Amino acid sequence: MCGRFTLYSPLQLLYDRFYIDHADFMFESQYNIAPSQQVLAVVNDGEKNRMGYLKWGLIPRWAKDEKIGNKLINARAETIHEKPSFKTAYKKRRCLIPADGFYEWKKEGGQKLPMYVRLKEQAPFAFAGLWERWTSHDGRQLTTCTIITTEPNDLMQPIHNRMPVILDADGEKAWLDKDTEQDELHTLLRPYPAPLIEAYEVSSLVNSPQNNYPQLIETLA
Repeated sequence: MCGRFTLYSPLQLLYDRFYIDHADFMFESQYNIAPSQQVLAVVNDGEKNRMGYLKWGLIPRWAKDEKIGNKLINARAETIHEKPSFKTAYKKRRCLIPADGFYEWKKEGGQKLPMYVRLKEQAPFAFAGLWERWTSHDGRQLTTCTIITTEPNDLMQPIHNRMPVILDADGEKAWLDKDTEQDELHTLLRPYPAPLIEAYEVSSLVNSPQNNYPQLIETLA
């Protein structure tokens, strides 16, 4: 799964990286992003990429209760084309969720050790995501998202049995393109190459979403 991640790259770097002409929002570096929080996302409107915030935890349009979003922070790549919660968004409402790295907890003995995972080049990247706009019975609107997960690569396999889908630059473009065929989309939802990422143990302070500072991503070694 993917339950925590970071985004601390300078905003201008994110604009350049994801081909954003202009965006109007407040941005702060985040070192411990958790479900139900607002997360930065990129969508394509058919002409250009746009960047803004979505609530992490997808609420399907047909849902009667917004609490369902607490259970839908991740979507399995193997089943998103058939699951009622995700299949429409998979066809029509795909997004990128920028990140600098993510946390996963490795079971060792009776402990769960927090690990930080990032690209070896230490550059920002994007998770494959889906988004939805939900309207409550009293007219309140929420725009939400989920992160897609897949099988682990060789590096992640000893840490966890799932990992988030990380897209390369070509994959990002295809993922946002509304005309990309379903068969091609499915080929994008694969484990990221293990030689391109690294993982190391970090402080258990990351266990609390209340903690949000650069020291969280420092290696214990």
